[in-house]
Amino acid sequence: MRTHYNFDNQVVLITGAGSGFGKLAAEQFAAAGARLALCDLNEKAVGTLARQLEAGGAQVMAMACDVGMPAQVADFFAAVDNSFDRLDVAINNAGVSHAKVRLHETDLAMWDRVIDTNLKGVYLCMQQELARMVTRNSGAILNVSSAAGIMGAPFISLYSASKHGVIGLTKSAALEYGRKGIRVNALCPAFALTPMVEASLNAAGGKSRENLEAGNPMRRLGEMDEVVQAMLWACCDDNSFMNGAVIPIDGGLSAT
Repeated sequence: MRTHYNFDNQVVLITGAGSGFGKLAAEQFAAAGARLALCDLNEKAVGTLARQLEAGGAQVMAMACDVGMPAQVADFFAAVDNSFDRLDVAINNAGVSHAKVRLHETDLAMWDRVIDTNLKGVYLCMQQELARMVTRNSGAILNVSSAAGIMGAPFISLYSASKHGVIGLTKSAALEYGRKGIRVNALCPAFALTPMVEASLNAAGGKSRENLEAGNPMRRLGEMDEVVQAMLWACCDDNSFMNGAVIPIDGGLSAT
């Protein structure tokens, strides 16, 4: 039986909402009654999503934002303040990967791109989110890390480093802000069938998917809905004592 969540009138912020986990999360939080603040680097994608959700009756504020750029993050949160009276839930989901390459073959441009989005972006957004939540002594932040943030990840070392950093921010903030009624947790999906993963698999050829499936204890990749259901559960009011958790959604991969 599918769980039905209630986010009536809550303001839920999602970065990287134009595709993948972020898009599906926006759709499912809207279906659960949430008011939505959405951003994505792809202005057209997040705008199209906003119009779709508004047509279904949701209240949505959406705009383009590069989460690695402090000025753009500040503008986004100013727009959130103009649209809503508070912030209840924030899902820091925006992220990028990089081509599979050995560590010595990476360069600073690749490092800057991955770290700016995946780690600096989470840091900049968390600063803004916490500043708003602390005034109300309430809130839930969910940072999307990765199975690569709790394990080694050969050939995507920069991505792995960025996602390990997200977990460090998550745990530290959970300890700092728990007494303020703010819960901060991290979700760690393994390979799931997102557009980013599918593009990577297509570039690498079909055999890569077979290898990924063979390496998972459940012998398959994850589905986006399986990850988004965990997002809803992690952020709901009923789950009020989970703080500082690092939640693998990986088919058992991190148990090996």
